[in-house]
Amino acid sequence: MCVCVCVCVCVCVYTHREGQTIMDDRTAEWVRPCRCRGSTKWVHQVCLQRWVDEKQRGNSTARVACPQCNAEYLIVFPKLGPVVYVLDLADRLISKACPFTAAGIMVGSIYWTAVTYGAVTVMQVVGHKEGLDVMERADPLFLLIGLPTIPVMLILGKMIRWEDYVLRFWRKYSNKLQILNSIFPGIGCPVPRIPAEASPLADHVSATRILCGALVFPTIATIVGKLMFSSVNSNLQRTILGGIAFVAVKGAFKVYFKQQQYQRQAHRKILNFPEAEEAWTDRQTH
Repeated sequence: MCVCVCVCVCVCVYTHREGQTIMDDRTAEWVRPCRCRGSTKWVHQVCLQRWVDEKQRGNSTARVACPQCNAEYLIVFPKLGPVVYVLDLADRLISKACPFTAAGIMVGSIYWTAVTYGAVTVMQVVGHKEGLDVMERADPLFLLIGLPTIPVMLILGKMIRWEDYVLRFWRKYSNKLQILNSIFPGIGCPVPRIPAEASPLADHVSATRILCGALVFPTIATIVGKLMFSSVNSNLQRTILGGIAFVAVKGAFKVYFKQQQYQRQAHRKILNFPEAEEAWTDRQTH
């Protein structure tokens, strides 16, 4: 058996040729591809070619080296004709350019989606006609820079968790704020333990909620403004008031809900196993 390339890996593969293995073929070509000496320096050309194919995995330009002496194999190809050379060069250029092109298309798609969303938001908040007039009078460069920042700012604003600061203030000074205790009975009671709280971005669901909530916020602010402040004539002022009212009401409910969950977790108990409970009862009775 011929030992090739490396003792632990490369035992010559038996290549069948008309019922005979390559070991039986005395005309098989041998090659010394690296600096190895002794019995490992010679290997069948066919065996080495197959091993190189396994290492390259379809990428004929990948470099392959001997795993024993780390010498790189000198691989040469037959000369190509002009047509094949041009096609091969084009294939390599396309393979290198495709990842950058795909990244550019993705970034461009996200950018123009943000521009479109910003324009729709301006028309929604200010008013359809007023928004079109504002964008027509504005500098195009300002629009190309300013419109895509609208969804970015909405997302960043949504990531500001002001309710957590209110909760910390509430838990710290709840004993001194008797008004809150009268409105929400039991809200300032001491807790037996401090439960662990999960990070707001600990899972992908929270991240998607932040994204969706930020992008839907202008629509909700517009609807709330029309319902609660219909007497205000300005679309912009009405939307701003609607947004403030929505954030305030939603934040109050969220603070109350989180505090109730906090209290519930703090008063959590783990019961005895039923068998242990029965044994304890029997012990007390006897």
